[in-house]
Amino acid sequence: MGTQKIHLLIVFFLTGLCLSVGYSARAENAAGSSAFRSTQFPLPRFVSVASDEVFVRTGPGQRYPVEWVYRKKGVPVEIILEYDVWRKIKDFNGQVGWVHHTLLSGRRAAFILGNETMPLYKKPVQDEHIQAYAEARTLVSVEQCNGQWCFVNASGYKGWIVQNKLWGVYESEVFD
Repeated sequence: MGTQKIHLLIVFFLTGLCLSVGYSARAENAAGSSAFRSTQFPLPRFVSVASDEVFVRTGPGQRYPVEWVYRKKGVPVEIILEYDVWRKIKDFNGQVGWVHHTLLSGRRAAFILGNETMPLYKKPVQDEHIQAYAEARTLVSVEQCNGQWCFVNASGYKGWIVQNKLWGVYESEVFD
């Protein structure tokens, strides 16, 4: 076999290798985008804790140790990954762990951000019609958001609060 044929075979081999590596990398990226998806719901998304006792584990399964326990129903958490029936969540403090999907609820809740009390308005505008004041870090249930304001219930006191003052909803999110 001549030198020219060997060089040609090497070029064909390297070209095929490059194409197959490129193909497998694209296939891996396509698989990676759905590897941690079990539902068609958006990721990330906010939900709340559905029980007064929710075990948060170090991995997606009961064989993984419990890292901490939520002891209050309605606490907002953010689902950042899905694996089968397990959801990887992030909480208000930035802690991350895995929870079984049956221990989460689609009901929306939030914590009031900041260090001072926040007014709850009668209408979604800053006016003199203040319904109540809510302390910073108060847990509220969120009934609806219009992209700038959210209607919340804080221990029976209802009113509108500026949306960017809540942890548990996205900045321009709209829902009712």
